[in-house]
Amino acid sequence: SNGIAVGMATNMPPHNLTEICEAVIHLINNPQAKLAEMMARVPGPDFPTAGIIHGRRGIRQAYETGRGTITMRARAAIERQGKDRDVIAVTEIPYQVNKARLIEKIAELVNEKRLEGIGDIRDESDRHGMRIVIELKRGEPGLVILNNLYKLTPMQTTFGVINLAIVNGQPKVLSLIELLRSFVEHRVDVVRSRTQHDLRQAEARAHILEGLKKALDHIDEIIKLIRGSKTTAEARDGLLAKFEFTEIQAKAILEMQLQRLTSLERQKIEDELEEIRQKIAELKEILASDVKLREVIVQELRDVQKKYGDARRTEITEEEAEIRLEDLIAEEDAVITVTHSGYVKRTPLSVYRQQGRGGKGRIGMKTKEEDPLTNVFVANTHSYVLVFTDRGRLYWLKVYEIPDVSSAGRGKAIVNLANLSSEEKVRALLSVKDFDPNVSVLMATRGGQVKKTSLEAFSNPSARGIIAMGVPDDDELIAADLVSVNETVFIGTHDGMCIRFAHDEIREMGRQAYGVIGIRLEEGDYVVSMIATSNENDMVLSVTEGGFGKRTAVEEYRTQGRGGKGVINVKTTEKNGKVVAIMRVQEDSDVLVMTANGKLIRVGSQDIRAVGRATQGVRLIQLEEDDQVTAATLIAPEGKTEDEGTPTVH
Repeated sequence: SNGIAVGMATNMPPHNLTEICEAVIHLINNPQAKLAEMMARVPGPDFPTAGIIHGRRGIRQAYETGRGTITMRARAAIERQGKDRDVIAVTEIPYQVNKARLIEKIAELVNEKRLEGIGDIRDESDRHGMRIVIELKRGEPGLVILNNLYKLTPMQTTFGVINLAIVNGQPKVLSLIELLRSFVEHRVDVVRSRTQHDLRQAEARAHILEGLKKALDHIDEIIKLIRGSKTTAEARDGLLAKFEFTEIQAKAILEMQLQRLTSLERQKIEDELEEIRQKIAELKEILASDVKLREVIVQELRDVQKKYGDARRTEITEEEAEIRLEDLIAEEDAVITVTHSGYVKRTPLSVYRQQGRGGKGRIGMKTKEEDPLTNVFVANTHSYVLVFTDRGRLYWLKVYEIPDVSSAGRGKAIVNLANLSSEEKVRALLSVKDFDPNVSVLMATRGGQVKKTSLEAFSNPSARGIIAMGVPDDDELIAADLVSVNETVFIGTHDGMCIRFAHDEIREMGRQAYGVIGIRLEEGDYVVSMIATSNENDMVLSVTEGGFGKRTAVEEYRTQGRGGKGVINVKTTEKNGKVVAIMRVQEDSDVLVMTANGKLIRVGSQDIRAVGRATQGVRLIQLEEDDQVTAATLIAPEGKTEDEGTPTVH
């Protein structure tokens, strides 16, 4: 809020309701709380236009003294368009900045040649949100231009905090704690006054109900008295004299309807009287105890928080962070590849143009003979990657933290990105945009154990990793997938067996729990993949070591109980080899297949013939004599590239 009067001004920034409620509750429970405790709950203002607050120094000064300057920035990302052209996309602007005026200011600077390198400005905002696109000229450095935009335009502004308020009739600049303490004192006055009012009302109602109850106890005499009275005043005087009713009670009795003489109505009066007496006792207890009164305030704050609270919109960065790295990286799909010894890299998905089924593939990564590729994964650069290891531990990365390496490069050891122990091996990776509590993570072990845990449980892992699943010493985690309502679990084995059952057969468990039996394996067999299927129209793609693959409708696999031996999925032979991967595909999905020698091919799933269960499949990739397929992954339809200029290496 802000205002000016008699030479004094106040300028208070908006805050997050949820955070303020938490801070007030903490102050009520801890009257001597320090500023650090309050700032742990209220890290800073929260503006409706979101944006970014740059640095915490101004916030702390404002909260300590009541005055301070907060630097706000627009949220902007540099996105790549073509090989050497970038655009700056602005999706949030500082509080109180007018979007149209901002665009005018940028255009004005360009026309005056004070801002070089900008070719066009477009407002692409719609009902889904704001988006100002600043198109850069070919080859212009996006970061330099973005820094100039912050310097020369309202994309960076300041908010001068003045917490001036009238306290006990005097103007005073208040710190955060003083503001909240004044609010608590105000709430104490309000709740006490309200309780006193409610008590008066309740006592008045109880007085009337007591009169009605007494009247019903002597109803025959009262009716006789009323019938014998000539006027209402005479009847009232008779009630006062004979039964010692008060004026208020006598009036209520005379106004009482005949229907209230029934036994049911009598019971209602008695019930209401009992309820009112309990309420009076509670209200008196609140007025007699400051502790009880403050408990009422806390509960009301909790109710407000639950009904109206929302998530923070404005991000706060540290003082030394000029620009968040994520804001400078374009959102694009990337292929993440992992080797047996744990080298990881990302490459733009567009590099891998779709080929026809049966092609030789292109070099996906230079690998040593003893370090074959074991995993390939497609994720957005702004997504999170959950890294699951063979020992059931989970590590947390941002996709952009994985080094961007050419398609033939080896990458970087994952132990340098996540704090894996030397004994751990990466076994599964999941890409998630957020940690939806309505989504669960399914995990499966090589030995056929399965487990289900809420995705939300993995939202805050430590740098040392967390336990995702308890795994016995003689087993290892082999697969993980996301599952939601009405989906089924599909487990495939190396020898070509599979089982399908409802995911509800697995109860949700905590992070450290061990799994339950998903499939009973024959001797020598082991699980290679586990996926979630959503409906009978889904297609399951199975890929074998010999470079073969087949698509089969999910409905071909009957749903059975968890823990069975399953049915035949792939008829494995010396020609097609054992199963290495199973995935759920759509008609317009693409599949990346990789080999031990580092070859990688992208195949459209529509090119793979749909066949029944227990068949060998068709050839997906031509293999060299000493090569074999080690892994495969699905590329969702939206991951396809339209870049026909990307060369295909054979």
